[in-house]
Amino acid sequence: MASTFLTHLGLLIQTAWAQAPAAPAVAAATESGPPQWTQFVPFLFMIVIFYFLLIRPQAKKQKETQTFLESLKVGDQVVTQAGILGRITNLSEQIVTLEIANNVQIKVLKKLVLMSQAALAPKKESQ
Repeated sequence: MASTFLTHLGLLIQTAWAQAPAAPAVAAATESGPPQWTQFVPFLFMIVIFYFLLIRPQAKKQKETQTFLESLKVGDQVVTQAGILGRITNLSEQIVTLEIANNVQIKVLKKLVLMSQAALAPKKESQ
């Protein structure tokens, strides 16, 4: 039974192979396609789009944040990433001490200071 199956399978493969169109070798050799470098153009285009839409804005935002953190000084009123509002009473290289109420101070990491409280103030419309 297995030999009958293999015989039929062999005949099927031979028939399919015989009916398959042969590739014209001469036509393929004489036709020239586009240059090889053109297949990389879409890939390079995607890299440029990713740079301008993702990488560049993120780097710009990171630079602005770093500049803000370096410009912090005692007395600034800031907001942390946790949403805590306070006034800076002490400042070191990595730790910021915030006064969040009278005689209530907390210490937070400097990199967790998000923005100045001045950014939360409502904008006055000039007419």
